[in-house]
Amino acid sequence: MIETDLPKILPDLKETENLFSEYGELNIKHRFSDGGDRVVNTVIVDGKAYAYGTYIGNTDELVKKRLVKRYAKLAVYKTLSRLFNVSLAWGSLTGIRPTKLAYSAIAEQGEFYDFFKNTLMVSEEKIALTAEVLAAQKGIYDTVAGGSDFFVFIPFCPSRCEYCSFISRDVRGAESLVEEYVDTLIDEINRSAKLIKKLRSIYVGGGTPVALSDKNLERVLSAIDKINTGVEFTVEAGRPDAITKDNLNILKAHGVSRISVNPQTFSDDTLKLIGRNHTGADILRAYDLAKNDFSINMDLIAGLPQEDFEVFKNSLEKTVSLNPDNITVHTLCVKKGSRLAEKANAVCAGDVSKCVDFAHERLNGAGYNAYYLYRQKYMAGNLENVGYTKKGKACVFNVDTMEEIASVVACGANAISKSVRGGGEIIERYAAPKDVKTYLNKIDEIMLKKEQLLG
Repeated sequence: MIETDLPKILPDLKETENLFSEYGELNIKHRFSDGGDRVVNTVIVDGKAYAYGTYIGNTDELVKKRLVKRYAKLAVYKTLSRLFNVSLAWGSLTGIRPTKLAYSAIAEQGEFYDFFKNTLMVSEEKIALTAEVLAAQKGIYDTVAGGSDFFVFIPFCPSRCEYCSFISRDVRGAESLVEEYVDTLIDEINRSAKLIKKLRSIYVGGGTPVALSDKNLERVLSAIDKINTGVEFTVEAGRPDAITKDNLNILKAHGVSRISVNPQTFSDDTLKLIGRNHTGADILRAYDLAKNDFSINMDLIAGLPQEDFEVFKNSLEKTVSLNPDNITVHTLCVKKGSRLAEKANAVCAGDVSKCVDFAHERLNGAGYNAYYLYRQKYMAGNLENVGYTKKGKACVFNVDTMEEIASVVACGANAISKSVRGGGEIIERYAAPKDVKTYLNKIDEIMLKKEQLLG
C-alpha cells in the first residue's frame, strides 16, 4: 500500500508499486518537497527514509508537472528495487509506448540511451530492442506529414476467447443486431469519408471481421472501396475457424493487401482451454488458403495457462516455418472483464521472460526485426508485445497507431478517433460507445463529435 502528499500522482505511484507486487507488499509513504529548480522525493518504508534530490531547472509549469511525476515514480522504483533486490527489465518505465519516449529524448538530446539507462533504469536488452524498433520504422515514421488512417471496428467473433476483454460478441448470439450494425456502420463510413486527410492506411479490426456473413462482409468492404486510394489495406481475419476460400476471395476482390491468421498457440489442448474453437490443423489450412494472395501476420501469446517454454517454442517454430511477413509475440495480459481473470488457472505458467527472449533471438535469426512494441498493465512478467517484420513488410497502421503520429478516422462501436497535431504534441481522442445498442442509437451524436474533432 502506498500513500502520498501529491494525490494527483497517486495512480502513477501505484503503477510503479504494482511492478513489484509479486515480490511482496510494503507500507510505503511518499513525501514531496519543491525547492523551485530542485525537487526532493522521500520514500519511507518501515520508518526508514530514502531521499532523492533532483535538479530540474527553471521550466514552465507543464514540463515541471511531467518531471515531478517522473522523479516521484523513479524514487519509488529505486526504493523498492533496493529493498527487494530486484532490477526490472523496463526499469521504472510504466508507460504503454517506450518508443514514444525514445523519440522525444532524441528530439531533445539527439539520443535516447542515456535517458533510458541512467534516468529510467531500463536494461541494456530493452534499450537494444527499442533501438531495433526505431531503425525498422524509418521510412514510415518520417513520412506521416499530416496523414490519416481509416479504422473500422467489427465487434463480432465466432466465440469469445477466455483472455478477451474487448466488447466482441458471439456472432450467433448477436444475430439480431448484426444487420442493423452493418447498416449503421456503412452509413458512418460514408459520412466519415470527408474527414480523411491524405489517407495512409485502412484497417478493419475486431473482433473477427470475417465472422460476418459473406453478404455483410461484401457490403462493408464495398463502402470502404469509395475511400480506398490504393493504400495498405488490412483486415484482421484472425480466427482460422472463420477463414474460408469464399471470404478470402471477397477480401482480395476489394483490394485487401494484408490479413492476420492468428494461432495464439499451436497446442490443441491450450486452444480448447482458452475457448478458441479450432485446432492447430485449422491454422495450417487457413494459412495455406491465404498465403498466395496476402501479406500475412500471425500472432502468438507467451504465458498462456498451462503452457511452458517448450510448448511456446514449438508454436513459434511452426509459425516461423510458414514464413509469414509479420509475426507478433504478445505477453499474456489478464485483464478485468476477461473470463480468464475470473478463473483459478489464470496465473501464467512457465518462464514467460524466457519465451519472449527466445522469440526475439529466433526471429532475428530468421530474418525478422522488431518494428513496433507496446506494453499493458497486468502483463505477465511486466514485459511487452512486439511486432516483427520481414524487410519492407512493416504495417503502416501499426506504426502510426503505436507511435501516435497520424490522425485516425474511426468507425464502429468502441472505435477511437484521434486528432494528432503539432508534430504529435497535441493529441485529442473521441471514443464511440462500447455497447453496440448504444452505438446504434447514438450514431448522429457520434458523427457530430467526430466532425468537431476532425473536421
